[in-house]
Amino acid sequence: MASVSLNTGRLAGPRAVSRRATTEALLARWLLIAITLCFLALFLLLPLLAVFSQAFAAGLEAYWAALREPDALAAVRLTLLVAAIAVPLNLVFGIAASWAITKFEFRGKSFLITLIDLPFSVSPVVAGLIYVLLFGAQGYIGPFLKSQGLQIVFALPGIVLATVFVTFPFVARELIPLMQQQGTSDEEAALTLGASGFTAFRTVTLPNIRWALLYGVLLCNARAMGEFGAVSVVSGRIRGMTNTMPLQVEILYNEYNIVAAFAVASLLALLALLTLAGKSILEWRYGDSLDA
Repeated sequence: MASVSLNTGRLAGPRAVSRRATTEALLARWLLIAITLCFLALFLLLPLLAVFSQAFAAGLEAYWAALREPDALAAVRLTLLVAAIAVPLNLVFGIAASWAITKFEFRGKSFLITLIDLPFSVSPVVAGLIYVLLFGAQGYIGPFLKSQGLQIVFALPGIVLATVFVTFPFVARELIPLMQQQGTSDEEAALTLGASGFTAFRTVTLPNIRWALLYGVLLCNARAMGEFGAVSVVSGRIRGMTNTMPLQVEILYNEYNIVAAFAVASLLALLALLTLAGKSILEWRYGDSLDA
């Protein structure tokens, strides 16, 4: 049977015209770009500039004095401590959940995915209230914990629990689509060659997901440092003890201490910018690996 070769260029005939992927008019493209830039300037750049301009409004000396204030330093330390605890926990939980969902078949998988997405649909304030109802002095478990000398609400454990709940989906939701796309063939090949389950995960799965894992950790860290709603309910807002940086900003602003409020807010914004810069540097340095 003779093979038939189809030349699409000939079939199109002399009227064939090469077309770009996008055929919008030049004016429409520039209009869309202008709208996007205006939106970014209005809702992202302008507020950021306002934060730093207000923070340095009284001069550099007043700025540093506001950051050296004991309550502000305590808020910074608590924010970093909570992030240092919550992010590794979510890292472990996210990897375990993603591994179970994408590499195994079991009953209740859809329900587990729904539970992972639950913090996206529940208000952070409601999440904080749940922990108060569970671990508070009048809660279901609170009196027993109090009799044992343990305090969850209005202390570091409650803040960590609320932060973990709010930030749990970020790592898992970055990993699950990628691991579903990769399938299980690489792990099955490793197991066939005699590797143990942990060795297959360490040498095969982890290198394949490292960039998505990094993105999830960065997003989780940014949300953990900036969480306000859930933490405000479980912390009790005790100055110098259970105030994180967002709570400290609110208290200072309500007291009309504008310079100090924006000074702490600028530090929080700077931490977010450093996180974004780290992500951009990694993308630039390892761009080829990211594309692969």
